[in-house]
This record gives sequence, C-alpha cells and structure tokens, in this order.
Amino acid sequence: MPEAPARLEAWLDAGYAGDMEYMAATRERRAAPRALWPDVKSIILLGMNYAPAGDPLALLSEPSRANISVYARHRDYHDLVKGRLKLLASWLAAQAAGVDLRVFVDTAPVMEKPLAEAAGLGWQGKHTNLVSRQAGSWLFLGSLFTNLPIAPDAAEEDHCGSCRACLDICPTKAFPRPYLLDARRCISYLTIEHKGHIPAEFRAAIGNRVYGCDDCLAVCPWNKFAEAAHEAKLQPRAALLAPKIEDWLRLDEAGFRRLFSGSPVKRIGFARFLRNLLIAAGNSGETAFVPLIEARLDDESPLVRAMAIWALGRLAPARITEWAARRRPVETDADVQAEWSAALGHAASLAEVAP
Repeated sequence: MPEAPARLEAWLDAGYAGDMEYMAATRERRAAPRALWPDVKSIILLGMNYAPAGDPLALLSEPSRANISVYARHRDYHDLVKGRLKLLASWLAAQAAGVDLRVFVDTAPVMEKPLAEAAGLGWQGKHTNLVSRQAGSWLFLGSLFTNLPIAPDAAEEDHCGSCRACLDICPTKAFPRPYLLDARRCISYLTIEHKGHIPAEFRAAIGNRVYGCDDCLAVCPWNKFAEAAHEAKLQPRAALLAPKIEDWLRLDEAGFRRLFSGSPVKRIGFARFLRNLLIAAGNSGETAFVPLIEARLDDESPLVRAMAIWALGRLAPARITEWAARRRPVETDADVQAEWSAALGHAASLAEVAP
C-alpha cells in the first residue's frame, strides 16, 4: 500500500479552528490507514457519479427561492454508496478464504480524496475536491479496506493546468491559494458543519444558499465530460429543486423532519436550518417575508433569533427600533444582544443618509 500522498501530509499539517478541531484530533489515524486498522493491506476506492442534469448554479439568480447543494437534493448518498461497497465486499469475500474487509463512507477518519488520487480515480483539484476525467467534480467516494494484497493502480496526475475557475468564483474567497481551502470561509462549512452564528462578513455572500455550495464544483471545465447521473436513487426530489423561501419559513420542526426525512439536510437540525434560511430571506429583498421572519424573533434558539434580527434589519430597517423596544430588554443571550446593536446601528446609519 503506497504511503500517503505529499499533498495529504501538507493538508494534515494545516491549522484547524472551531468545529474543525476534530480533524486535528484524528490526525494520526487519517495520515496512516494502518493506524485505523493494522491488518489492512489494500484500499479499494469507489467513486459514484452524481452529476446534475441541469445548471446547478441557475437557482442562485432567483433570490426568493432556496438553494441546496446538488448532493442533498436526493436521498442520502451514504446508504447508497455503502450498499454498493458491501456488494463488492461480499464478492471479494467469496473469492478467497480468510479475506477480511471494512467499509467506510464518511464513517471514520479516512482521507478518501488523497487516497482516491493515489488509486487513480482522479486528482485533487485546486478546489481540494477530486476531479475525474469521466465525472468531473461530481463524485461520491467510499473506501473498502481489506487484508487482501492487491496490486495498486497507477496514481492519477494533476490536469488542472493554469485554470483558476474554481478559485475565482468562490463567493467568500475561501481559497488562500490553489489546493488550500480555509474552511472557516467556506459556505458549505458555514451552512452545514458550523454550529454557531455565521459571521456577519459572510452573510450577504451566502445569497440564497441554505445548505452547502456548489460554485467551485460547477465551474470546473472537466464537468463537460460528465454525464448526468442515471442512478434512480440519485434523482433530485421535486420538492427540493426550486423551493420557495416563503414556504420553508412556515415550517415547524415536525414539518422540517418530514420534508427532509432521508436527506442529509436533516442532520443539521431545525435551528441551524432556520439560521441559514433566515440569512437567505434577508438576502432576498422580499419585504413580503417580514411577517414570517418577525415570528422568529421569539424563537427558543439564539441562532434563530439572531438571524431573524439580521434579516429584518436588511428588509425593514425602519422598524428595527420598534421590534427592539419590546424584545431587547428581556434578551439574555449576548450574541443576540449584539445583533440588536448591529441592526440598530445599521438602521441609524441609513436614516442619516436618507434624503
């Protein structure tokens, strides 16, 4: 089994902050697969194409609609990829006695992308995701660890050349340099993994993205070789293709769970979903959303209350003083208080420049 690619070692040495501290805690196991399972002799990487049929960025121009990442518009891919890997594992187990296997799909500290590059599936592009000659940037990855010695395939070479499309399109400038992602600026990280308040500097750039971001994937020129995914379980659900923000603002927690049953979106929980949705609502320019947002000012979650304040400050700044007069004196959360201060300051600055 080849040693970890040099790019993996460089990535492992990078610093982590906030919710990404778990990455540093599992560094040893991620750097050396044998630290995860000492008996492993070969790792088989599987890639499954999930390329969309249409333009994945088209919905970004419709601010009253909510946009979720392509990979989350259908059933959760984890079970599908794991099922296929288990079929392969069963076949391998039938070929020789004493074969032992382990299947992983985001369930262990396995660095699938560098390993997939070493296995010849593709190469890690400048956006740090795997790029394939056949599937472009649209690949789900899974790994099969085995004690069976298998001759390795040749590693894939980097074919990005001088292209910077993925770096230049990033709304939050999350790439300090090619092949390096600052997760703290990444919309996918902020809307999915980040558990706290999303920093104000990134909210406008998030636009109507309520779960994930596909910009750097979608613009990759290698996608022109990718055929739309034909797997039935990877076909998008109609309810998730161009949903109205207004409709989702009316959801209660039970409705959220029903809508996203079997979807990765459900994993972030209702409060973080509303946090993201309220940012999209604030970016929409739709004053018709104001009553629905106002109803969230009394939500039990500080994440929701804070983003309701921010959204109302964007859509109806003239009324911020009115809303603050009743709610700010009884607010106990420091971050929500800070949002009131910011919204009131923003409203005051707009009043000063009004003709």
